[in-house]
Amino acid sequence: MARADYLNDPNAPKANSIAVAVSVFIQDDEGRILMIRRTDNDLYSIPGGQLELGETLSQAAVREVREETGIECEVTGVVGLYSNPNHVIAYDDGEVRQEFSICFRAKPRGGQLRTSNESKEVGWVKVSDISALSTHPSIELRLKHALRGNGSTYFS
Repeated sequence: MARADYLNDPNAPKANSIAVAVSVFIQDDEGRILMIRRTDNDLYSIPGGQLELGETLSQAAVREVREETGIECEVTGVVGLYSNPNHVIAYDDGEVRQEFSICFRAKPRGGQLRTSNESKEVGWVKVSDISALSTHPSIELRLKHALRGNGSTYFS
């Protein structure tokens, strides 16, 4: 399903739903960040997706990383809580979702990199190479907060 992200856009469609989503910031031993290139909007992102019935937030984070990247991980903390009503995501089925996402910090624990139906590219990216990738400002914000490394949790 295709999607379009709108941030601070007065012409954005009005939200008609909200759902709990998770995203996951993972660095390897070399300090590289696990990134995907999404199939639905062609942008680079950290792994993530929607909470499913019957799972905890951290279980959703681990599942989404595994599904999108092939990497097993362990959640170690929270980067931030993101709930900007001026960021909406419009899907081609008519749903327009207001952003609500919890970004976790995690450690890789194994697995092999692979793509999925949600990720056309998967890889470990050097921090210095991130700015060359086409990412949404909401992902740039999560990366900024995760990389500042002061231990505080961002919330909006």
